[in-house]
Amino acid sequence: MSAAPTTATATAAIRTLDAAWLRALCLEAGADDAGFVALDRPELDGEREAVRSVFPPARSLISLVLRTNREPIRSPARSVANLEFHRTADAINEIGHRIVRRLEQEGVAALNPSAGFPMEMERFPGRTWIVSHKLVAEAAGLGRMGIHRNLIHPRFGSFVLLGTVLVGAEVSAQAQPLDFNPCVSCKLCVAACPVGAIGADGAFDFAACYTHNYREFMGGFTDWVETVAGSGSARGYRRRVSDAESASLWQSLAFGPNYKAAYCMAVCPAGTEVMPPFQADRKQYLQDVVRPLQEKAENVYVVAGSNAEAHVQRRFPHKSPRRVHNGLRPRSIRSFLFGLPLSFQSGQARGLSATYHFRFTGAESQEATVRIHEQKLEVTGGLQGRADLTVTADSATWLQVLARDRGILTALLRRRIRVRGPVRLLRAFARCFPS
Repeated sequence: MSAAPTTATATAAIRTLDAAWLRALCLEAGADDAGFVALDRPELDGEREAVRSVFPPARSLISLVLRTNREPIRSPARSVANLEFHRTADAINEIGHRIVRRLEQEGVAALNPSAGFPMEMERFPGRTWIVSHKLVAEAAGLGRMGIHRNLIHPRFGSFVLLGTVLVGAEVSAQAQPLDFNPCVSCKLCVAACPVGAIGADGAFDFAACYTHNYREFMGGFTDWVETVAGSGSARGYRRRVSDAESASLWQSLAFGPNYKAAYCMAVCPAGTEVMPPFQADRKQYLQDVVRPLQEKAENVYVVAGSNAEAHVQRRFPHKSPRRVHNGLRPRSIRSFLFGLPLSFQSGQARGLSATYHFRFTGAESQEATVRIHEQKLEVTGGLQGRADLTVTADSATWLQVLARDRGILTALLRRRIRVRGPVRLLRAFARCFPS
């Protein structure tokens, strides 16, 4: 039985969708671009289990691209930029909904996870998303990630939002990843980021980006609630939080959480539709697009002692660093070890060269080795090499200490945490992971 050009067909128990028909459906639904990839592709090894946990029939993924308007994203008025983000996110969710509706009419099971929020917050601060839209889009040939960690579409550049539809059928033809990266290595995202999260060498400081750009999401909201609870009085609260910050949080609660920056997307010149002004006059592009964001006076949210705090003070003295907690409290030993590279602050590791052995007992029994050398971090499973410091800890107690629900001195005295080696190395370790 051959596949009809405009419908789904059955081959044994597996349906096969004609790729040309499916692409036409996606564009008719409102997408600006679309690509298809099988869930069993090697590029999606890290996504397969999560996808099938919510949609067991999934066999293929549709990656959707919807462009954003560029000038709103570039505006120093972040209310304008956030309106564009929210509007486009709503639109791509609606596009996914239309595609799923049509596929159901054809007898094909399909599901469209949210393009952004809401997510599975009971998993926070772990994997709250169902599928990584960026990884799927890369596999589907719709772009590559630049050093700013955003997908760059070859035509629309960074000015896109992404969606994914999970499909319980195969597709007659798949896309392949791009054999080039549209990123032009201009480093304008490095220059514009207010917290220095993007390194010129390609390094990325997740914690810095999360703490500032996502201040009114997730962990930042948790920190604000704890500030309210710990203030004691209205006067105490006003000493900690300005009226403008309270109003901003109200706005996020009422209309949708607002990004504080996303400047890396705003200044990116990549993409054939975006590139001409940058190519024609780079100096003017810098003046028109990058400088207004660099020169904007604003609060920048940082963790005390972080690389971001030092970056703001050095590069943007007209911006105001606001010390906060980022709310990234691991709920398991696994998430603690996973999060170490994401929150590591190289600036606090100058002169530190040490190997740490961690033995966790109790509810979560696990061993790991953490090596810090030349301001770089390496985390490996098991106990590797000779330790300069060995920490043996009851897993529940260790997580309570990280959450500030229990003091480490009490845990040491009660031998719920035991240390063999110089205690100064434990203090040095803690400084590398401020939160």
